[in-house]
Amino acid sequence: MTTSQQSDDSQKTPLPQAQKPAAKPVVAPSVAHTTPLDEAAKFARVTEDGHVSVIIDGTESPVGQYPDATQEEALGYFVRKYDDALSQLMLLEQRVVAKAPAGELSKAVQALSATVAERHMVGDIPALESRLEDVRVAVEALASEQRKANDEARAEQLAAREAIVEQAEALAAKRPEQIQWKTASATMNELFDAWKGAQRSSVRLPRATEDALWKRFRSARTTFDRHRRAYFSQLDSTNAAAKEVKEELIARAEALQGSTDWAATAAEYRKLMDEWKKSRRASRKDDDQLWSRFRAAQDVFFQARAAANAKIDEEYAQNLVVKEALLEEARALLPIKDLAAAKKELDSIRTRWEEAGKVPRNDLQRIESALRQVEDAVKGAEDEQWRRSNPETKARSNSMLSQLQDTIAALEDDLAAAQAKGNAKQIAAAQEALDARRMWLSTLEKSAADFQ
Repeated sequence: MTTSQQSDDSQKTPLPQAQKPAAKPVVAPSVAHTTPLDEAAKFARVTEDGHVSVIIDGTESPVGQYPDATQEEALGYFVRKYDDALSQLMLLEQRVVAKAPAGELSKAVQALSATVAERHMVGDIPALESRLEDVRVAVEALASEQRKANDEARAEQLAAREAIVEQAEALAAKRPEQIQWKTASATMNELFDAWKGAQRSSVRLPRATEDALWKRFRSARTTFDRHRRAYFSQLDSTNAAAKEVKEELIARAEALQGSTDWAATAAEYRKLMDEWKKSRRASRKDDDQLWSRFRAAQDVFFQARAAANAKIDEEYAQNLVVKEALLEEARALLPIKDLAAAKKELDSIRTRWEEAGKVPRNDLQRIESALRQVEDAVKGAEDEQWRRSNPETKARSNSMLSQLQDTIAALEDDLAAAQAKGNAKQIAAAQEALDARRMWLSTLEKSAADFQ
């Protein structure tokens, strides 16, 4: 069927016309249901020209048209849509039994409910809706159960954190001369590792609670370390040599503080800091004074560098305002209605984008990623326009949409996994990939509609 014929048919009836399936077999879902045509015929009426209506409680409702086909083929097409919805429902029922995340299940129920509500299928729709309502109720119950489990896990996590803090506070409360420092230091390090391990747990404490516990733990560690330093300071017979070494480090630090060679000088200060850390401690009083002088010399340099960077950031911030405006122009091109005009406008936006200059580093990835999404959408539309001129591409249109939908489903799983781990880098990468595929899917769906 040519595109012009499809257009003429669409003017004859407002009902959606079905795209004939490609020659390649469709891979069956993991949960599949097949309704016999003689059973489905009880819920439908099919005309000779391929118009199909579904019968619900004695009332006929138009479903769509499957032209240039037998009545059995027309009926079969819309029965498969019903079977697909029922298969999704069966999969949801299995996932409820398996206690999958309730948030994911709730979204899936909403999406399937919207599909069923459109009534673009033939089958026992009231029975399907009844089962779908049962699943919705089961998902709500599962959500309550999972919330209870999370609360219990959070209580266990709180008890574990409090135990770590109490052990650290007990160590810090001991008199320095009563402590076996090697054993106690190993114990404190183990407590710190246990704290970090608890932080990596998927169970999160309320922010205020965690902050309060961390302050107690950090205070205990600070006290413990202070006692240890004071104790070994009294035993340090090389205080004079240590002070001399640090005086020399301070002199080198002060000699660098007026430099404007930011990168090289910062590297030198890092080397000085490494040397400072490796040097012996002087007496507590002397060491604190030496550190203040050493830090003051660094502060002069780093404050000057911060002021210079702030000036640059101010300029970059103005560039960011320009690029934000250009990004809004780019987003306004979507969805694409006139590809040639969109490409011309996008070229203009790219030119002005480059002329705008750099943006603050923290905004670079976000702003560039957002523009790439628009560029990908235009490129996808351009590719799709070329494919539409190829008869083979028309046959593959439905297959491409199916594959892209599968890819989006996989990316949604990746994003959920990254969010569960709390890995910001993986979350950003997964979200960027998912947004790009969704934008492309929107373009492909519009193009596929042109063939109907």
